[in-house]
Amino acid sequence: MENKRLKVKAVLFDLDGTILDSRKAYMKAMKAAFSSIGQTTIEIETVTEIPKRLEQGLSIEDLIGEARVRDFMDVYLKTYYGSTATESQPISGVAKMLRKLSGKAKLAITTMRCVPSQNVIKELENFGLAQYFQEVITTLDTQSPKPSPEALIECARRLRVQVTECAVVGDSIVDVKAGKRADARTVAVLSGIFSREELEAENPDLILESVKNLSDFIE
Repeated sequence: MENKRLKVKAVLFDLDGTILDSRKAYMKAMKAAFSSIGQTTIEIETVTEIPKRLEQGLSIEDLIGEARVRDFMDVYLKTYYGSTATESQPISGVAKMLRKLSGKAKLAITTMRCVPSQNVIKELENFGLAQYFQEVITTLDTQSPKPSPEALIECARRLRVQVTECAVVGDSIVDVKAGKRADARTVAVLSGIFSREELEAENPDLILESVKNLSDFIE
């Protein structure tokens, strides 16, 4: 699977776990959210399962209790979005990859973060990465988040390419699902919370350890 090369006109990247390593922000948010409902000891299986379910729009009531979900999510999201700018860092090798890839294709971000696109652009500017992306689309720019293909279709429209001429790159099964629903090419990276087995089950065109070598697979 890692030997395939994709011929595309644009590459649509997920943000967290793909371009940025946001694990510190995520763990900070988890600790704050569990503390808010009176839990100081957190099982690692729960810590991993919660974001997987949230990505897919699945319930977490059985993990933290129905009555506590709203309080948990309020603290989790507030802490996460408040700390990404200071706790996140670019994935190793991403700047070099983007510099090389930007000479081959148009680049954009489609993220499930529920924040204005300018917030994401500012964060990318702080890392010296914003210059490589022609568009940034967040959940606020769409009616339906991934795995709906809406954000990908809108992003392709803004880039003035067909979505079928795009590669969708992300660390989550919802990125692969959205890409396939848009009839785009799909690349899964193993730098997020989903395992190789979970990502392979979605049958992406490529699976890479991280995005750092992506430019070698794009024509």
